[in-house]
Amino acid sequence: MIVGFKTGDDAGVYRITDQLALVQTVDFITPLVDDPYLFGQIAAANSLSDVYAMGGVPITAMNVLCLPLKLLGPEHIGEILAGGESKIKEAGAFLLGGHTIESAELVYGLSVTGTIHPDKVITNKGARPGDLLVLTKPIGSGLVNSLIKVGKATMKQTDALCASMVSLNKDAGELMAALGAHAATDVTGFGLVGHAAGMLECDIDIVIDFDVIPLYDGVIPALASRRTIPAGTARNYDNYKDVLEVRHNDTARVSKICCDPQTSGGMLVALDETGAQAFIDALAQRGVTATVIGKVVEGSCKLIIE
Repeated sequence: MIVGFKTGDDAGVYRITDQLALVQTVDFITPLVDDPYLFGQIAAANSLSDVYAMGGVPITAMNVLCLPLKLLGPEHIGEILAGGESKIKEAGAFLLGGHTIESAELVYGLSVTGTIHPDKVITNKGARPGDLLVLTKPIGSGLVNSLIKVGKATMKQTDALCASMVSLNKDAGELMAALGAHAATDVTGFGLVGHAAGMLECDIDIVIDFDVIPLYDGVIPALASRRTIPAGTARNYDNYKDVLEVRHNDTARVSKICCDPQTSGGMLVALDETGAQAFIDALAQRGVTATVIGKVVEGSCKLIIE
């Protein structure tokens, strides 16, 4: 075992030979949208992301599906699975099967296996003083999803969010591995705060510039009502408040946005200055926008948001 559960990484890694290791993960979510095909795509992209976050290449996937049979017909189930399979194929992986159970709530996702060279595994540890932190998707999907649920989101906001959530992190995973990233994670349920905190070590601090963080359209309107603040936001804050130091003058906004739980979020990658610029430029050539949102400095295990 190269990477297990103790480090809180995005996936586990098991060495098969000196040249080959397996990257293994499982993830599943409840519906964020009414369209079953779109839900399948989002859930699959979210699951595949954990392999990319380790620098791996997905090769196989298996469906994990929990069904409220009294509420869903066969056509809905088929659309969910078809949406998931479309993303598996886009990743260049193969669907091997899966498992279903009957449940009160709809849940769908994938168990994914990927491959990687044992010496090229990228974990959430390893960031070095002087590194820059690059984020490859906007923040605020939980807030905008809540806005959608209460009928307050515009079609433009909804379409932009869904397009981002179905987008694979394949390009970011390939390029960060090729450019020698020191550490990486994908930003999902623990929010930007939780996943950035996962990169901390005893001799470094991570400093994030709040004002440059890219946000989804609709995030600011969603902050106006308690109804559109996801329940997971407060849990994320409570879980990471001991390492969090907010120096920005708008503490409330920082906490709500940076602790917002994400679904199928982007990659947060630590590279040296040259590598970070090369990463951003290479992603731009593939149509992916990435942003430097922070840096790594010598310190004592603090996440500082300015």
